[in-house]
Formats: sequence, structure tokens, C-alpha cells
Amino acid sequence: MNRREIITLLVAAPPWRLVAGAQPPALSVVALLGTESPEASADRLRVFREALAEAGHVDGRDVTVEYHWSPGSVERLSALAADLARGPAAVVVATNTQAALAAKAATATVPIVFQAGADPVELGLVASIKRPGGNLTGIAMLTSTFAAKRLQLLHELAPAAELVAVLGNARNPAAAETETQQLQQAADALGLRLLALSARDPYEIEGAFAIMAEQGANALLVGADPLFIRSSDRIVALAAQHGVPAIYQYRESVRAGGLASYGTNLASGFRLLAAYTAQILKGARPGDLPVVQATRFELLINLKTAKALGLMIAESFLAGADEVIE
Repeated sequence: MNRREIITLLVAAPPWRLVAGAQPPALSVVALLGTESPEASADRLRVFREALAEAGHVDGRDVTVEYHWSPGSVERLSALAADLARGPAAVVVATNTQAALAAKAATATVPIVFQAGADPVELGLVASIKRPGGNLTGIAMLTSTFAAKRLQLLHELAPAAELVAVLGNARNPAAAETETQQLQQAADALGLRLLALSARDPYEIEGAFAIMAEQGANALLVGADPLFIRSSDRIVALAAQHGVPAIYQYRESVRAGGLASYGTNLASGFRLLAAYTAQILKGARPGDLPVVQATRFELLINLKTAKALGLMIAESFLAGADEVIE
């Protein structure tokens, strides 16, 4: 072998191969933390990986994307977050408010990118929107702040309904209470009565529907909580079974047969999470990255479901929808 051939081999070989027996360098770990299930989150996780790859961080080549899920159990989040704080995670991505709070409590040093449904300053996640400080930044989806708008839309869709049931997560009482307060003010303005219902897990949702039927509620507003994203198909099926018009937070419920949804797009949120994760992997400090606030909200209507419920929806209302499913 001549000198030119040796130089060519040295240039072409990865650095870790230049030492006999050396192992490839460990990839940076991006750890997702949340209460969703892998199945319910599959589309959003695909968007996250694609956006991360577009920013130059391909899963399995440049980074290792790990998933630390606690489906239906907020309590286990603290233990999972503590494990991540002690482990090799380069960035922790908290996919909802509960996960963000658990991650913040677990570490003040590991970078955290969060997706929160309420004001992150009020939640105590960051010092300010423009300059978060500390080791956290992320996306404020503001899902809980638009509960009143969802109630107004539900009233327009089902004007005959006077008693509206509100389904909240009993394991997340602070968020449920905030949402209920906003809804009560809106209900008073609209001349509606509210029936507060709660469920701690998917198994209690059917019981909540039974109470709703017993109390005579004739419309349903499903709270903005990860529990109800995971249980979307079940809730949609029960609403159809009881013949109750219901409005949801996310488009996935309408695609599954729900009547209507109004809120942010989860997939776009995961794309933003990936963008911030990529910046941090390249050396940016979370505390210097301003929290991104959701600015676009979409209204979806399932016209087939409306017809099945006997609802007549005005053309002007349909014209204002971002998507009408027929």
C-alpha cells in the first residue's frame, strides 16, 4: 500500500475507527416525556422525527430519540423525570403541561423543551415569555385559555342545549378548575348552565356519561387534557351512543367522528418542539430562546355527525370552518 492510499483511508474512515477496538461515540439522547400512549401519539412523533431530521439530527444516525411514557398516570411522571435527570439525556422534551412540571421539578441543569396548554409563566415554568431563563423553553399552546370560545361555538351548533356537561380530568385538578372558571363566566353570558364531570382514567369516562344522561345534560364540552386525547375514540363513540353534540380540543376527535373541535394543531406543535430541540443540540441555551405562543387556531366540523344528531348548521358557520368533513 503506498502513501497516497494510506492517506485516503485515514480521511475516509470515521474518527472512532482510527483506534483499534474503539467503539463509536455515543449519540446524544433526546428523551420525550409524556402521559400519552405511543399509539395515540404515532403521527405526532413521526412529525417530530421528520422535523428533527430536517434540522440535521437524524434518529439513529446523529441522535437517539427515546420515549418515556406514563399513559394514564401523572404520578409516574415524577419518577420518570427523575431517572432522566440522572441519565444521559441531552434534551428532555416534555409533551404536555404535567410532563413539563415534572421535568422542571426533577432537574435545573438538563435542557427541557416543553409544550404547555396554559400560560407557562403562570404555571411557574419560566420567568418570562421573551427570556425564559433557567433550563426551560418551549411552546405555549394555550389550549385551556380558549375553553370559553369552544363553549360559544357549541352553543351555536346546538342552540337548544341549556345544560352543558364539562368533562375534566380529576387527576389534573388545577387545570380543570381554571378551565371551569373560564367556562362559568362564558356560560353566564350565554344563559347556559354547566354540569361539571370528571374522570381519572379511561375507565371512568363511561360513568361520567351515565351521570350526564341522568342529570339531563344535552351537550358536552370535553376538556383540554391528554387523558381525553388518548381516549378520543371512546368519547366520540359514547357521545354518538347518547346522541349528545360534543366539542373537542383537537382535530383528531373530529376525524374519529366527533362533531366539532376548536384549538391548536398538535402536529404543528411537535414540529416546533423539534426545531427548538435542534437549536439546543447545536449549542443554544434554553433560557435564551423565547417561548413560542400559538397564534393559529382551527375549527373543524363533521357534517355527517351533525346530520346524525339532527343539527342544522348555518352556511355562514360552515364557511368559517377551517375544515368540513362530509
